[in-house]
Amino acid sequence: MKLSILAQLDYALPAPTDVLLQLEAAILPEQLVHSAHISLPPVEHFARLPGHDQIGDRIWLHVANALTVRYEAVVEPQRIVTPIEGLPAVPPHMLPAETVDYLLPSRFCPSDTFQDFALTQFGMFEGGNKVAAIRDWVAGHLAYVPGSSNAQTSAADSFNSGEGVCRDYAHLVISLCRASAIPARFASVYGLGVKPQDFHAVAEVFLDDTWHLVDATGMSRPEAMAKIGVGVDAAAVSFLTSYGPVELRSQSVEVREIG
Repeated sequence: MKLSILAQLDYALPAPTDVLLQLEAAILPEQLVHSAHISLPPVEHFARLPGHDQIGDRIWLHVANALTVRYEAVVEPQRIVTPIEGLPAVPPHMLPAETVDYLLPSRFCPSDTFQDFALTQFGMFEGGNKVAAIRDWVAGHLAYVPGSSNAQTSAADSFNSGEGVCRDYAHLVISLCRASAIPARFASVYGLGVKPQDFHAVAEVFLDDTWHLVDATGMSRPEAMAKIGVGVDAAAVSFLTSYGPVELRSQSVEVREIG
């Protein structure tokens, strides 16, 4: 399966501003980037740097007046997809060093506050069966309501309100997995089937010594996702982080399957 990806951003900037972008599909063994091109306005500074866990690229810009971005790519996901049900969890004391941060609470994933609930609700399950139970519970507990959350909404807020968007589904899955001693991280992706089309967010959990994508919204599948980057939560892998005021004029994402 090949994915045709088109992302376009148009922001007004009242003053020269530093902007950090992360919206290009990552070059990884699990996905083949056949072609890619990003168009940017004239900028005073441009620099690439590796994303978190060396997955994907971030781009530093210092730009004035307006930020217009057009990113086009053709990506072929090639990851081996294994059903998570039945996969063993790695005991915490046997986890590799790079996964340990994904056991800890973070700003949008206060997993320590979910430990009692996770034990009561999912304590009878193990490993991948526990993750599947968490995924299904989140899918049933949250209603997908565009505009129901914002950039400050945490997993605790979504748990209490019972609604959210893909970012909130991912944060709640991550929080409940971490509360169950299973490493989980936030993955920003382009996903085929996402409605309305937009940048998509899913959880990625560490089972059987590897990472597995988990989408509690049910809108996309791991074999139909192009990964952009990962982090402890949404703040670590935002497609755009500005260090000054910006005004959204328009934004669009289109993901299509091509032959």
